[in-house]
Amino acid sequence: MPHYIRPRIPGACIFFTVNLATRGDNTLVREIATLRRAVAEVRADRPFRIDAWVILPDHMHAVWTLPEGDADYSTRWKDIKARFTKYVGGTYPRSASQQAKGEKGLWQRRFWDHHLRNETAREQAIHYCWFNPVKHGLVHKIEDWPFSTWHRARTL
Repeated sequence: MPHYIRPRIPGACIFFTVNLATRGDNTLVREIATLRRAVAEVRADRPFRIDAWVILPDHMHAVWTLPEGDADYSTRWKDIKARFTKYVGGTYPRSASQQAKGEKGLWQRRFWDHHLRNETAREQAIHYCWFNPVKHGLVHKIEDWPFSTWHRARTL
């Protein structure tokens, strides 16, 4: 069984990719209000700054900055995924392994993280988030995708 060792750097800026278990599913955009609720509740319990976020139908990318002295992003993702799954409900196909571990089958196990070491890397990750809907052919222009913090950044 693989053992994942994640960096634990308090106050880090981190780029994430989080996927649904089924490619082509559209639950994230269909249930966007539910996802926003889950994120808001987790942020109320365990604050973090959202530098960028884009929600696509079956996956999402985010850039977060953790508070000084706090390195626990894994619990935040676990809580977001758990709350979203609980609120959405429903049943999803599950492998024997997922059933044995009590997983609901909505999310891909784990997530991908990359610690950003400088401002250039942070800016590149933010641009990657915002450009992703264009890359996937969902829209022709960044501003046409409604599920992105690009809109918030443009008003600051």
